[in-house]
This record gives sequence, C-alpha cells and structure tokens, in this order.
Amino acid sequence: MKNTESIKPNEPIKLFLVDDDPIFLKALEIEFLLHADFAVETYSTGELCMKNLSHTPDVIILDYHLDGIDKNAMNGISTLDQIKKYNPDIPVVMLSSQDKIDVAIECMHHRAFDYVVKSETAFIRLQKIITSIFRFKKMEKELNWYMDRV
Repeated sequence: MKNTESIKPNEPIKLFLVDDDPIFLKALEIEFLLHADFAVETYSTGELCMKNLSHTPDVIILDYHLDGIDKNAMNGISTLDQIKKYNPDIPVVMLSSQDKIDVAIECMHHRAFDYVVKSETAFIRLQKIITSIFRFKKMEKELNWYMDRV
C-alpha cells in the first residue's frame, strides 16, 4: 500500500473518481485532466473501485449513492468503510447531490476527509480540498520528523 507521503514532486497525483452518473463522472474526469496534473482512474461502482485499490490511489472522490447502475451495488458509505479497512490513510472525499447536514455528518463519522455537494462549483471545491490534503500530509510528515528527534 502506498502512502501519500511517498509522492515524488514530479509524479502526478493518482486520483480515483467513483460515481454511477456517467455524465458527471466524465465531466469531472475532463476537468481534472485539463486543469491539473492528475492521473485519473474512473469507476462506476464501489465494487470496481475496491478491485483496483492495488493501483494505489493518492485520493479518492466517492459518490454517496452508487445505485444508479445496479440497485444492489455497494453504496458510498459501505465503499468508504471498505476503503478505510484496506488502507485508513487514503483520503476519501465524499460527493453527493444531497445538501443535507445529516448526510455530511454521516460521511465524516465514517472517516471521510471532506464532503462536497455536487454543483457547478464542485470541481473548484475538490481542487481546494486536494490541496489541503497534501498540505496536511506535508505538515504531518514534518511533525513526525521533529517528534522523532525530540
């Protein structure tokens, strides 16, 4: 399992996008490929995401609902729980069309890094969150380095 701290400066960030809405998924993929240095893998179900975790994503953007293609598919919260079992250090940002505080709180209780409502500003918010993730990881690494020396 790869930790985000091992990213080399010239390597693109490996991003998994998981959403059962093919139009939204493609639009988000295009945005990330056009506006930033990302290696993007897209999946329409949580099951497909789980099968490919060995590709070592640095960040996962995950839809809260994932039953648009298969009504019996694993939902976003179940997928999030499985990702965290596989590797608790992979940051997962939850996406949903629901602008409800209880949904956001549920995602955070399941250890999502953040929650974003699907909207015309979702891509900009996601970019800012990913930047925050890597600032946090850098600070955490520096703090660990310092604490090891004290």
